[in-house]
Amino acid sequence: MNARQNNDMSVDEWTTRCDLAALYRLLAHFRMTDLIDTHISARVPGEDGCFLINRYGVLFDHMRASDLIKVDIDARVVDADGTVGAVNKAGFNIHAAIHDAREDVACVVHTHTSAGIAVSAQEEGLLPMSQHALKFYNRIGYHDYEGIALDISERARLTRDLGPHMAMILRNHGLLAVGRSIPEAFNQIYFLERACQAQVQALAGGTRLRYPSPEVCEITARQSDAEIDQQLDVLAWSAALTLIADQAEAYRQ
Repeated sequence: MNARQNNDMSVDEWTTRCDLAALYRLLAHFRMTDLIDTHISARVPGEDGCFLINRYGVLFDHMRASDLIKVDIDARVVDADGTVGAVNKAGFNIHAAIHDAREDVACVVHTHTSAGIAVSAQEEGLLPMSQHALKFYNRIGYHDYEGIALDISERARLTRDLGPHMAMILRNHGLLAVGRSIPEAFNQIYFLERACQAQVQALAGGTRLRYPSPEVCEITARQSDAEIDQQLDVLAWSAALTLIADQAEAYRQ
């Protein structure tokens, strides 16, 4: 426990803050950032309708637990210590929509990587051409671009297009992944990003692509589902944290 945690903050909230700050730094480690844009949020345990999101303007590789701002679905800052900070309005709109509509979602990740944007602009979307992509076979949503997500009315369409899935491609925009936990959300965005990278490189080769049969695609997707049920995402999360172990003291402030 860090001295930054005050008496009004639960241990669960502080743990979530530290894990979320770690996820921001992991995305920086894997170069999934876009300067001060894009965002990750996490539901506050035990506080209905409240979630944590980044203070706008803080680089991902500088993120600390204390830089995360607690807000409610109506965009009110509800930090126990009265901290007020800027929150990206479009980011808030996207995250509030999903946290409000999906009670099973604990964490939401949105990125603007080159590979993710490239695939989001390709008419056929994510192709079933790699083992990484097959994780999302018939398990990914698509949301058409409507401009910067400032219009509250877009929330309903965002959640409709995500449906029951744990990942979505925002057309002409980027990627979005969710999880029932922070480790699961990291697992989803990591493999979605890697699938997009592989697709961009494969298409750049200029040769005809080979695809597995639909039956094999579905088998592979089910196998990937089983890996989450077996908590392999938690194992991968623990391994990933060792990559930023030298930053632990910094992000736990």
